[in-house]
Amino acid sequence: MKIAVLIPCFNEELTVAKVVRDFRAALPEASIHVFDNSSTDRTNQEALDAGATVHFVPQRGKGNVVRVMFREVDADVAVMVDGDDTYPADRVRTLMAPVLFKRAAMVVGTRLVGHDAESFRPLHVFGNKLVLGTSNVAFGAHLTDMLSGYRVFSREFMKTMPVLSRGFEIETEMTLHALTHGMPIVEIPVPYGVRPEGSLSKLHTLRDGYRVLKTVFWLFKDYRPLVFFGWAGACAMFIGFILGIEVVREFLEYQRVVGVARAALTASAFVIGLLSMTTGLILDTVNRRSRELYMLLADLATRQAQRETAPAGARADPAPVAQPATIATERVPEIPMAGNARA
Repeated sequence: MKIAVLIPCFNEELTVAKVVRDFRAALPEASIHVFDNSSTDRTNQEALDAGATVHFVPQRGKGNVVRVMFREVDADVAVMVDGDDTYPADRVRTLMAPVLFKRAAMVVGTRLVGHDAESFRPLHVFGNKLVLGTSNVAFGAHLTDMLSGYRVFSREFMKTMPVLSRGFEIETEMTLHALTHGMPIVEIPVPYGVRPEGSLSKLHTLRDGYRVLKTVFWLFKDYRPLVFFGWAGACAMFIGFILGIEVVREFLEYQRVVGVARAALTASAFVIGLLSMTTGLILDTVNRRSRELYMLLADLATRQAQRETAPAGARADPAPVAQPATIATERVPEIPMAGNARA
């Protein structure tokens, strides 16, 4: 069983060494990888001195870092955690348990249930809840945290996740990808701490909030085109219907169309609505076929990875069965320390 801890970093010289040491102590059997996103301080050296394997990612942006993580690291279970020392390393085995027991493809350590008053900057809690509410409504989910940087992934998720985002919207993309493709998600609340003095957040409230909401919008269009274009078409046809009432009334009363502009607008609204609905139907059919192809390729990649990692003569376990996203409220069994395992 290969376990890896993946730590994306940009200018985290004050905290990265402590994060590496904490996860080394909590998970001694894991390999620790720090992904330095072109830091301008001593992040690279601090991580090396703490005993981590350091990867250099020249393209700025957390999404670019995650793409490199999933491509370069070979692990059965991967823990992703921010390098700012705000997430507790001592909860890592609790988060790993659902993936190890095939109950989840991704586990999210949720922050909004319990956090310090200073953990979030002004508007960040509001922004998190806005993104969360929008995503839950658009995708019919019941999640409690979309943007947490503390996650655990299965091998299958890492090798079949097409990372397209470049920045902080990557967490949203991963969550919506899992929801859309029926990959089980488990949420487990974890304490969320405060950055130490001198450590600065790299998140830009308005700019990154706009990018996250834009990602939700475009992924909703891509993943659910029938609903997206269907509602747009229905709204257009409803407007045409309201305007058309007056056009019909005028025609019945005067035996001619009095408001030519209103009649043209009514016809245009009906045509646009019909075209939008037709577009949604066509794209939904194409999307369904694409999803079938994706699932076949994902299953093929999963079986290939299981054959490569399974011992000779052993039968690899099947991939976890897809199920709706859930929130873990029960106690998750702990994973024993490697040093305490009995022979």
